[in-house]
Amino acid sequence: MDGLDETVTKHEQLLRHIEQLKIGSKISVRRLAKEMSVSEGTAYRAVKEAENLGIVITKERIGTVRVEKRPRGLSEQLTFADVVNIVEGHVLGGSEGLEKPLHKYVIGAMREEAMARYIDAGSLLIVGNREDAHSLALEQGAGVLITGGFGTSREVKQLADQISLPIISSRHDTFTVASMINRAIFDRLIKKKIMLIEDIAASKPKTLTLKINSTLIEFEELSATTGYHHFAIVDEWNRLIGIVSRKDVEGLQPEHTMDKCMIRNPITVTYQTSLASAAQMMAWEGVDYLPVVDRNRKLLGSVTRREVLEALRNAQKQPQLGETFDQLIWNGFAEERNEDGSLFFRGFIIPQMATNLGTISEGVLVNVMTQAGYRAARDMSGKDYVLDNLTTYFIRPVQIEDAVVLRPLLLEMSRRTCKLEIAISRENHLVCKAVMTLQSIEHG
Repeated sequence: MDGLDETVTKHEQLLRHIEQLKIGSKISVRRLAKEMSVSEGTAYRAVKEAENLGIVITKERIGTVRVEKRPRGLSEQLTFADVVNIVEGHVLGGSEGLEKPLHKYVIGAMREEAMARYIDAGSLLIVGNREDAHSLALEQGAGVLITGGFGTSREVKQLADQISLPIISSRHDTFTVASMINRAIFDRLIKKKIMLIEDIAASKPKTLTLKINSTLIEFEELSATTGYHHFAIVDEWNRLIGIVSRKDVEGLQPEHTMDKCMIRNPITVTYQTSLASAAQMMAWEGVDYLPVVDRNRKLLGSVTRREVLEALRNAQKQPQLGETFDQLIWNGFAEERNEDGSLFFRGFIIPQMATNLGTISEGVLVNVMTQAGYRAARDMSGKDYVLDNLTTYFIRPVQIEDAVVLRPLLLEMSRRTCKLEIAISRENHLVCKAVMTLQSIEHG
């Protein structure tokens, strides 16, 4: 046990040492191990952890370098280094500017004088073997991506090095390169829209904790001071060993310590856990409090059910930044209501939904029915749900461009669950039916 504690302590010291290094410093595992008197394996693990935290990066032909951690919003922005990886390219010059962000890309399919008005600082010019265009872009503060596997002159490379703006070469053609970059931007917009635990936990004040030998008197004092009813129990290294709530201490004597009543090995989340996953965990496990830890179970913070649900509601009000497959599939359907006010949906089967046989993909059909169920359940109860169980019956094939109607029917609703039947019909003929059980993420 002592050995494990010592290892964790050394790991913490190494991370702290890396954080204190000057931005731009090169990091060698061998030198780090020698300076801190640890094994190379321990130093390597610390460097990989620092890379996961975003405070160091590994550059081709340069090595591992200390960098400034960017906020999550900025970290979703493409850099020239990202472009090199996306287009499978290599750097011809200006490698010191690889970490600079780019805000747009321009395809140079015109004369230089016409091209100039579209190029500005922070953009990326995608062009073939036109050296005048390469120089023009660099002079206006833009990076250059040369397609077709071509190179450039020594003078252009020297200019790129002088002003620290990358000039990159890729073997792909212009259309392919533009498509690859566009796909990467699209994916990052979706990732930016997905809220993580980090978005709410990192900005909260430091989490107040108790020790394993803290008494019920200390619990009551901390609860009275803060108004909170859940606390994390940590050891002397700030590692999580349990949690305790008001419900756990009811009926105990004031001198009782936390080790007598705490919940050991509680469910935890990390900064990279999505809010939707956290809400689902809380619903399924029936908990209102989740500690946030790192990979060594060191406590970083905590979140409550109320904070998670409030953040999810706020996220749904934000403008849409890129579309997921779910949204793309559902775009062809519209909400309508019967005379009694109940919700149903109409839509068309578009070619992208089809299999190679010309009928709708069973997976897409399940997705459509699930989304119809979510919307119908939310319309009836005002709550958000996750899928718990689904049974489907495919009765008749559905073809491309068929008009279909989805009719949800409520079978049973409780505080925790909602059971629905979803029927899909074409020209008043039943083609598919599903029975699903949904679980609320807001009960408790």
